[in-house]
Amino acid sequence: MASYRPGPWPGEDGGASRPQFATMESDRDATTFAVPPGGGITVTPRFAPVAQMAVTRDEGELFLLLTTPDPAGPIPYVERIDPVSLEPLATSVHLPTGPNWPGSIAAHANGSLYVVANNHAHRLEVDLGVSATTRLPRNRPYNGLVILDDGHLVTKDFAGSRPDLIVPEADREPCELVVLEPDTLEIVARCTLSEPSIARLSALDNDLYVVGDTSLLKVHWDGQNLTEDRTFVAPYRTMEGQTYGWDCTLALGAAWFLDNGDGSHAYTGSMRGHGVSTAPLHLVRVDLETAGVTLTEVCGRANGLIANPPLVDPRRRIAVAYDSGNGIMSAFDIAGDGSLSLRWTREQNHAAHLLLFPESGQVLSEDHDAEAMAEEVVILDIATGAELARAPSGSLFQSPVFPTLGFSGDAYLCSMVNICRIEPTPAA
Repeated sequence: MASYRPGPWPGEDGGASRPQFATMESDRDATTFAVPPGGGITVTPRFAPVAQMAVTRDEGELFLLLTTPDPAGPIPYVERIDPVSLEPLATSVHLPTGPNWPGSIAAHANGSLYVVANNHAHRLEVDLGVSATTRLPRNRPYNGLVILDDGHLVTKDFAGSRPDLIVPEADREPCELVVLEPDTLEIVARCTLSEPSIARLSALDNDLYVVGDTSLLKVHWDGQNLTEDRTFVAPYRTMEGQTYGWDCTLALGAAWFLDNGDGSHAYTGSMRGHGVSTAPLHLVRVDLETAGVTLTEVCGRANGLIANPPLVDPRRRIAVAYDSGNGIMSAFDIAGDGSLSLRWTREQNHAAHLLLFPESGQVLSEDHDAEAMAEEVVILDIATGAELARAPSGSLFQSPVFPTLGFSGDAYLCSMVNICRIEPTPAA
């Protein structure tokens, strides 16, 4: 994390390994979120289409990536927003547009903000002035951004279907990783992968992991070149009716992700009922040393669907998975050998990235009512699955995007129509 700006949440999912919790002990101590016994949460929403992701920089600095809600050509831009009222304090210029998909923003150790949106990368300064822009090589959206330990940025193109473009599986093309020099955004290395990929990439030290269409791929960065490790063979699509996986989180010596992502492009404000995979949805574990793959059913039902990663709590050795197509969440105990056993399961319509508060063992999640078109923020106890608090998020849509850890025991959640601030409240 040395290449990210110090703070509670400098990049998507909290950092390159997608931990979904604050990785620095000091940030966890300073920003402990805990609903007390008998307490609840207060949720403050702000209408903000199309809010995708927020990151922290220095104390009190919160930056929000959005796009204009124009179906003819959404345009990305960034706001610095007040961390309490959520009102904009500064706004960037509109950034170049292109093939559209939710982008990414990160705060670099050098003080700059970096945005990958559509098929461009941008360097912004704290005043939101643009100091560098690069058009990325392919005429496709690029999804995801990680910062490597030496400060270089890596992104990749998106090979899947989008609401405005259906790409049949037979027509998906292998993706390409692109390394950018942080000062000028010059492209310094490229690597065509052996498979298409819909997922965002993850990194641990100088190794990048990409969930491909059928296998988990490993790519090494030596400071000058990217090389796919063809000895790392980890196919996870092994049964009829199973479809591709999304983003992986790297924890406890393994990559963890969920399969059966096909159908997520049909999102209509809800993921419920849009799954097309006839095989049950799985929590996939891939050992980073042996490339051994294990599949564990989340709920055993057909037509499951996800578009985001599971959560792994390495302290408690618990993994939380979900099936957004069927409205089920399940948690599993992780044994020393990596094997899983069911800990709890509950009915809940969750689709977004999760957020863990390690000290309290609480998890920020969501529950969407597709008939009422209303979403609620739900705080769960990771050990038991018990619901500790819930409150309306102010969004009509089910969030398929990102939460953010705040500076003072609070958190934020983006949806496709708003951003909201969540803070615990004491018992009445």
